[in-house]
Amino acid sequence: MLIRTEIPGDEDAIDRVTTLAFEAASHSDHTEARIVRDLRAAGDLTLSLVAEVDGELAGHVAFSPVTVDGRHDGWYGLGPLSVHPGRQGHGIGSALVEQGLAILRDRGARGCALLGNPDFYARFGFASDGTLRYGSVPARFVQAVVFTGARPSGELSYARAFDLAGS
Repeated sequence: MLIRTEIPGDEDAIDRVTTLAFEAASHSDHTEARIVRDLRAAGDLTLSLVAEVDGELAGHVAFSPVTVDGRHDGWYGLGPLSVHPGRQGHGIGSALVEQGLAILRDRGARGCALLGNPDFYARFGFASDGTLRYGSVPARFVQAVVFTGARPSGELSYARAFDLAGS
């Protein structure tokens, strides 16, 4: 498996793998591919990593700026994370998350937040203490990993692409 930064020409393959990854997900509104496209178009795709297996794109993860109570303060959001359905369960998603977090940490980010399954994301240090909120999403799904400084407290907001995805 090769993990690398997205390059021009990857867009269609990222779109395909993201669409396929969420196609059967009951928790999805099926806007994830559009979110990635809109993040890219708005210049909010801070970090975009792909995983190649046997020369084919098998996974993708996006990181974008987030705010807490309206302040960016060096925090980023993870998501969407996509792995081709035929490649799930082989460590591709984990490798993408680990590499992405390491790059953000090296770039001086204060931390990373996400909305996701605590059973999956706890292995990377993500946790919820209930002080970071995202609308009516149950607190256990609103998680953060701190690289430096204090754990954030307040209302989490993602880049505008997440708001526009359902429109």
